[in-house]
Amino acid sequence: MNDPGVERQLETSGSRSWLSQFPVPLREVALLRLVGSIGAGGVLYLTPLVFHREAFSASAVGQGLALAAIAGTVGRFASGTLLDRGLNCSVPVLLAVLFSALADSLLLGARSFGGYAAGQLLLGTAMGLYWPAIELAVPLCAPPVSSARGYALARSADALGIASGALIGALLAGLGRLRGIYLVDMACVAVLAVLLLRRPLPAAPRARRTGGSDWRRWLPPLLPMLAVAVLATAIPALMQSALPLDLVRGGLARGPLPEIVGALLIGLQLALLLLIQWPVGRFLAERPVAVGLGISLICFALGTGLLALSALSSAGVLLVVLAQIPLALGEAAFLPTATEAVVELSPRHHQGLAMALFSQCFAISAFGGPLLAGWMLDGQRHGAGLWLVVALLCLLGLPLVARIERVQRHNLLRVLQGAASRTDDLNGAAEDDDGDGEAPDILYRLGPEPRG
Repeated sequence: MNDPGVERQLETSGSRSWLSQFPVPLREVALLRLVGSIGAGGVLYLTPLVFHREAFSASAVGQGLALAAIAGTVGRFASGTLLDRGLNCSVPVLLAVLFSALADSLLLGARSFGGYAAGQLLLGTAMGLYWPAIELAVPLCAPPVSSARGYALARSADALGIASGALIGALLAGLGRLRGIYLVDMACVAVLAVLLLRRPLPAAPRARRTGGSDWRRWLPPLLPMLAVAVLATAIPALMQSALPLDLVRGGLARGPLPEIVGALLIGLQLALLLLIQWPVGRFLAERPVAVGLGISLICFALGTGLLALSALSSAGVLLVVLAQIPLALGEAAFLPTATEAVVELSPRHHQGLAMALFSQCFAISAFGGPLLAGWMLDGQRHGAGLWLVVALLCLLGLPLVARIERVQRHNLLRVLQGAASRTDDLNGAAEDDDGDGEAPDILYRLGPEPRG
């Protein structure tokens, strides 16, 4: 159990730097995520621009991203299943490094759809293997601080890496060397491999073999969270795929923008995310997860609404710039909060599979979002309708957040009443299935103690 007093002592120690308030294993995880995100920042956000230069249609670009999402499905469930069997978290990440290097080598020289599709399949497999393992490593390495604060640090490292990678990509685009993003990613995954081999990540808790109905006890409370995740994770997917194409094509009244301007606008959102990720994550770490989820959906609705309006004005680029503020705030609120919610709502010995399911939400969004966006952009020749639909869907997701809050309150009430003393209580387990008396993580994370 995480001790809030220890956290306060670590945080307020005047003789230590800001980063030293976190345990060394957690700082090492943050470094791994930082290095990996630098390469991913350029590849994920600027690949659509690379193949737009090759005269690929928006639908073709979306189809390649959808293939990556399909491949990621296999990787995610393979990674989650192996983690639940006690596999060291480093193994899926090292496999992801191998697949990423192969993907970069293909995408670097691809000129046809076949080469592009093969590279995207390998890249999707790499992402599928990577995310469940690197996400689960955070709560394993966080004590004595809470996993909520651990995720705030991890997402800050992600934001710094992705913003740096996107900026490097923008500079390469200005120099006419946009495909250099794949060389940057290859260098980053090589460094990642060296760091992992020198200091491996911890092993995940091993799940005890149970009957086929075990999932019935812990999966249902996760379903509202997974539904919100599918909706919210579509926004970053569209920022990576549809927004660059929308900017270079122009809107109903907004003129087309040069590729370098589009890349810099995307970089603006990532820079804002870098600046606010830690304070927003730290603020929300002390509050119920429903607060962060609600804020994120409202901000996403506002940001995509502004993007829709931008297509209607010749000065719409100003609205595009303004939209980056709520979009960055929404992403900063969602990412650490959603991951913490998955930790809270899943038994400790099934968190590998739970993280795979959560990560799969990114894959579903990455599959459906770019594919539908490509069809809408090709059909309407502008993004106004696309962004308006996304804004409405975000508002319609708010009742799901209220459902998550009710589940959290119900679970907290059971804990306070002492009703979580049997295996079939509180997600089916007040103790681990192996009978070791270890309570599920939600007992420790239902409400971080507020600070006066």
